Amino acid sequence: MRRRTRHRHALLPALAVTTLFLATACSSSAPHAEPASAAGRGQPSTAIDRAADGTDRSLAVAAAPAAPATATAGPPGSGQRAHRTTLAVSSYDSRTRRAVLSDEQPRQGSSTATPSTSPAPSGSSPGVAHRTAVGDVIASAPAPGAPHGLLAKVTKVIGETDRGTQVQTEPATLNALLGDATAKGAVPVDPASFAVEKLLPGVKVSWAKAGDVHVGPKGATVPLGSLRLDVSAAVPTAKDAPVSAGASVHGFVQVAPRVDFAYGGTGTGVTPGSAYLGVSGRWTSGWSVGGRAAATTGAPLRIPFATLHAAPVLQVGPVPVVVNLDLTCYVQLSGDGHVTVDVEQSLKGAFTAGGTFGPAKGWTPVSSSDMTSTPVRASVTTAGSLKTALGAEASVGLYGAVGVTADLAPYLRGEASGTATASSRDGSPSAGTGGVKASMAWRVYGGVDLSGTLRLQLSVFGTPIVHRDIPLGALHREWRLAGGTLKTP
Repeated sequence: MRRRTRHRHALLPALAVTTLFLATACSSSAPHAEPASAAGRGQPSTAIDRAADGTDRSLAVAAAPAAPATATAGPPGSGQRAHRTTLAVSSYDSRTRRAVLSDEQPRQGSSTATPSTSPAPSGSSPGVAHRTAVGDVIASAPAPGAPHGLLAKVTKVIGETDRGTQVQTEPATLNALLGDATAKGAVPVDPASFAVEKLLPGVKVSWAKAGDVHVGPKGATVPLGSLRLDVSAAVPTAKDAPVSAGASVHGFVQVAPRVDFAYGGTGTGVTPGSAYLGVSGRWTSGWSVGGRAAATTGAPLRIPFATLHAAPVLQVGPVPVVVNLDLTCYVQLSGDGHVTVDVEQSLKGAFTAGGTFGPAKGWTPVSSSDMTSTPVRASVTTAGSLKTALGAEASVGLYGAVGVTADLAPYLRGEASGTATASSRDGSPSAGTGGVKASMAWRVYGGVDLSGTLRLQLSVFGTPIVHRDIPLGALHREWRLAGGTLKTP
């Protein structure tokens, strides 16, 4: 991890900084990562993948249109590769897994749905009517009753209703639609698409995108494609702290996230040769903490200040792939309640976090960040310790199933220890007979804590089911920023 720190003050112990999405970023915690072609590092593949018969099997990955078409594919051996259709999910009951499929074009007294003329991958039959049948696989963007989209296989055609054809379904996997195709790309998440729930009154949200730039709380224009959260709140103050030492936090996190997706075609049997799902992007944060925070015993004090959710839809060839992205931002404090601090720092950089699959090692975590620190300012008035983090719990998955979770807390930690001695006029120790000499040693550290899991739900790619969560592995890294000794004559 790369760090650059400049110091404005000689005094410097304690805390603060981070970033919103740094919650999913950290120095690589994976002992193994698949090659770039499998790991989906955020750049669409430019190579043409061709099957043995010379047919191009590569699919583009892009942001889906506002109303993406439903995709269907027939059962294995039917010759019906994934293609866009005029079918739509009119309703879905998650309890019974029954769906009603309607034809977006005028119906003619049957459950037949004629595919649209949109381009379809080689091997599909866009000009041939496709009747809903047992074994068909359906991929839909969010629909009534299916807010996370629907990826399902038809197990029974129940019959006609006034809304369309009712079918019984069961969960399906992406490889049933993508087959031997390959796909790789990164799609920016529209900052305006995030649903934000403010958990503290001092939280402000701003964002910017082409054609509709929003201004941040302090009048600064938010960079294009970025989401920014500003927070200002009081935190519990130590019982013996003077009124002037009331503790508070102020700061912002700003992020321009992208969803990374890769699928490596059919490998052994029907299992994909590779797969990747993750989130990456650019981030900036600024953070300050002042006052004397209350002492903490046991677990650190965690104060959530906002939850965010987005469900971007990726268009992978003809298939709409719904990604669920959730984030809970929090402030975390721990210390002995003795130190009054004034700390400020800014960070900016890039991050990547996700999970990659390969036949040899299965699913493994991928996470990295490149962090640059701007000047740190801090002061401490008494001996003691304090640690402050601006962190986040994040999750990313497909069709409502969580695939990767991460809890990352970049932090600043300050500590100081002091001694005082009294001496006589002749220099010998004698309490009360001479002047008092005091000294205080102080140190400031930057660091990052990361924990999380890869979840069995990543089997939505069609990979083998994981019967237990795979820990990302607890990562703890810390580096010294500054330190020294202060003495009074």
